[in-house]
Amino acid sequence: MKVAMYYKNADVRLEEMPTPKVGSAEILIRVYASGICGSDLMEWYRLPKAPLVLGHEIAGEVVEVGADVTKFIVGDRVIATHHVPCNTCHHCMRGNHSSCATLRSTSFDPGGFSEYIRIPEINVDRGVLKLPDQVTYEEASFVEPLGCVVRGQRLAGLQMTDNVVVMGSGMTGLLHIQLAKAQGAGKIIATDVSDYKLNIAKQFGADYAIHADQDIASHIKEVNEGRLADFVVVCVGAKPVIEQAFDLVEPGGTILFFAPSGPATKIDIPFNDFWWSGVKTLSSYAASPSDLDIALELISSKRVNVADMVTHRLPLSETGEGFRMVQEGGDSIKIIVEPHK
Repeated sequence: MKVAMYYKNADVRLEEMPTPKVGSAEILIRVYASGICGSDLMEWYRLPKAPLVLGHEIAGEVVEVGADVTKFIVGDRVIATHHVPCNTCHHCMRGNHSSCATLRSTSFDPGGFSEYIRIPEINVDRGVLKLPDQVTYEEASFVEPLGCVVRGQRLAGLQMTDNVVVMGSGMTGLLHIQLAKAQGAGKIIATDVSDYKLNIAKQFGADYAIHADQDIASHIKEVNEGRLADFVVVCVGAKPVIEQAFDLVEPGGTILFFAPSGPATKIDIPFNDFWWSGVKTLSSYAASPSDLDIALELISSKRVNVADMVTHRLPLSETGEGFRMVQEGGDSIKIIVEPHK
């Protein structure tokens, strides 16, 4: 089968490798849609493991099932998630599924930027969902990233009528905007350095869009009766943006850090001001199985519009071009690789 083999961000090659063989409790999926995630381009994290096949936002068709598989049959339309929890460890029992060591070690064989992937037994058991007829493969590839957004807002405790600032209006930011709106948020304010993305943010539900070069705090107060935001979502891993979030949140509000940064990043905050403010901060990574269920329902019911977020569709041979487009951050929101086109 053909795969897009990752060597570094600027070197992704179309190569051949054997189609995986499934075990008795495993399934083989023909991949029809595989989204490029910003995390795929974290070169500092990927290089030590290269060469490898990336891609974890996938949807496709079951084409082979092991003898012991009873939940799925050949022809089922499904999504699969690469990370699944054990559901029995200390962290899982406390509801912290993304801290589970099993979740952080599970994966596909070989990865979503390939024609076929083998789904291990534990993923078959708790990481594969059948698709409703009305959900396309392309839409289904958003279940994993939307599930992560669902988890973040759930843990952070977004409340109806909260005024929300989303810092960074790329794909993840747009999902946060849409989910916040679907949950009854008050004013939603988007920020970004790109005028293109700010315009897109307004199309997907932001009430206001502020260029990151402006005095964001003053603009928030201007449209929010003199107050800062109740809820700030940071979808950018840059140190200045992370630190700026503390200047945009109202006392007693919440900051959700949703994007990773480099391994050496350290932030500086005026601790006494932070202590007095009563601001709650938390980070969120990955999604639990129940978050994925919710994400699929949100997509199926069209409460979150993911279809219109796709700006580019590329064959497997052009996966490297997709990486380049994501890294340059131009006029693209979501790039889908279609391995069988």
